[in-house]
Amino acid sequence: MRTSTRQVAACLVALLPLSLFAVYAPIPEQEQGKALSFRLGASVYHDSNIFGASTGEIDSVVYKVSGGIAYNGSLTDQTFLSASYGVDYDHFVDRPSRKNLTSHAFALRLAHAFSKTSNLDLSDRYMISKNPQSLLAGLPLNADQSFKLNEFNARLVTTVGQKTGLAFKYRNLSMAYDTATLAALLDRRENLLGLEASFALLPVTKLVGEYRYLDIAYDTAGNTKDKQSHFLLAGVDYNPAQEVTLSGRAGFEDRTRKGAPDTTAPYLEFSARYAYAEGSFFSGGAAYAIEEPSDTTRFTDSKVPRLFANVQHRLSGPVTFSGSATFEPSRLQGRRPQADLDETVLRFGLALSWVPNKNWLVTGTYDRDRIDSDDNSRDQERDRYGLSARFSF
Repeated sequence: MRTSTRQVAACLVALLPLSLFAVYAPIPEQEQGKALSFRLGASVYHDSNIFGASTGEIDSVVYKVSGGIAYNGSLTDQTFLSASYGVDYDHFVDRPSRKNLTSHAFALRLAHAFSKTSNLDLSDRYMISKNPQSLLAGLPLNADQSFKLNEFNARLVTTVGQKTGLAFKYRNLSMAYDTATLAALLDRRENLLGLEASFALLPVTKLVGEYRYLDIAYDTAGNTKDKQSHFLLAGVDYNPAQEVTLSGRAGFEDRTRKGAPDTTAPYLEFSARYAYAEGSFFSGGAAYAIEEPSDTTRFTDSKVPRLFANVQHRLSGPVTFSGSATFEPSRLQGRRPQADLDETVLRFGLALSWVPNKNWLVTGTYDRDRIDSDDNSRDQERDRYGLSARFSF
């Protein structure tokens, strides 16, 4: 997998719907123990469908050079700061038009503990993606899908009693595509507010009730594409042992659409993780949510059930196998007179990583994407396999 050079555990978060709040990842192992760290990397891989086209696919060998810098350190006994910057330079052997693409990623996180029971976590990430990992379905051949994305998250957690806690959450997401056609269709801002109340029923069991409000505002034709949603959810977090974690939320979403009928739909998110040995675990779950489509002209949104699973198994001290898969039998909600369409998305990836020492990481990867739609122009098949090496210091 192209993402498997990071810990596959991150896929558990990445595969959940965007309406979930971000979960802040721990410091990567190769960045631990020092405030400032650097990384250099190189890879080569083959991509069978570099534009995600349904017909006339173009394949290419891609050479990548990457670099990055990260800072992780405590400003005070109660305040932690993390900042990073990464750059990727991709050279496509057989890409029409531009063969060289440069992408950038910035991240900043500030965490502060007011007391033992109250803390604030702020984070922001900004991406300039010229070679998107997941390609949009249904676009004309050779369409440039480059975009800029900024996501800001805030989470304030406190307690109001021995067993009762409150969490206030906020997320702002801004999406901007480079090409004018895609920008008119998809450029938007999303604001998500949440209030969560929890009660510790048992030392290992926490009951949760949550309200969320989501506002989606498009830059163009908002009078037909904008929407607001109210969520009411109940759930449980269960942690019977250090190796086992289960979390679930269930409820409903009441969505008001501009220029289209309103809708109410169930909402579900469930995840589980079992660490059965050092460096080895299973994780997976299920979700159901309403998400934004890649074609806002014909569809209002998409109702997406999702199943996902991850595995990481340490074969020996320096060698680790990992894999992830997601299955989405979604239903696109058509604007009148467009009928609803069924669409099934399957993505999975495999990786074998070798860590000979704390500085080096060598990984072989394979990814498979498949979209099967009632609309043949949205079908997509894509295979990527390659080899990468990274040096951190």
